Amino acid sequence: MWTGAGRGVHLGGVSEVMIETRNLHRSYKIGKKSIEVLHGIDLSISRGEKVFLCGPSGAGKTTLLYTLAGLEPPEQGSVHIAGTDLYSLGRKEQAEFRNKSIGYIFQNYYLLPELTAVENVAVPGAIAGENRTEAALSALERVGLRDRADHLPAEMSGGEQQRVAIARAIVNEPTVLFADEPTGNLDSNTSGEIMKILLELADEHGVTLIVVTHDRSLAEVGDRTLIIKDGKVS
Repeated sequence: MWTGAGRGVHLGGVSEVMIETRNLHRSYKIGKKSIEVLHGIDLSISRGEKVFLCGPSGAGKTTLLYTLAGLEPPEQGSVHIAGTDLYSLGRKEQAEFRNKSIGYIFQNYYLLPELTAVENVAVPGAIAGENRTEAALSALERVGLRDRADHLPAEMSGGEQQRVAIARAIVNEPTVLFADEPTGNLDSNTSGEIMKILLELADEHGVTLIVVTHDRSLAEVGDRTLIIKDGKVS
């Protein structure tokens, strides 16, 4: 499936910086009160690095992940992915960049219930105007679900649905893979299987992997664990 470091961005050495942030700020308003969730975060993540984001509930883990992935713009600061200033792009260019270079896995799967597994996986290709059916089948095979290609989400277990979501995230051969609590709704055995798949994808294809998890034991399998607390990263 993959031919290198992804379809979107191609880099040379593994020590090169893939994600870099400078002075990230993000806050929310609750009534008249403003709560700063990200407080001037500077961050550097290398190509192919497996990074886990941990911290207490409400610390800003998901907010940071969304901001890194181009889903939630910061009020201040910048995010560069492989040298591209993500938030300096126009809306269309940013969407195209995310489609080609970024994969995202949500805790709640977000599969379209009326589509089969292979149709769900092929959606990112359709958004790019490409027929990615064969690539979708290959992605399903990679996560061990080729034989479930014609099944609807309602006909699959939670673990199978999450594997379909992973296949959807990798079908366009991304350079960076973001995962927001990918095992949060799964039992311990299935959680281990999902993490094994994600780590193997990162190792085999040089994908930069950023995972939010509340499970510190899962985080220990990565290259680095970042703790988010009081809007800062340590």
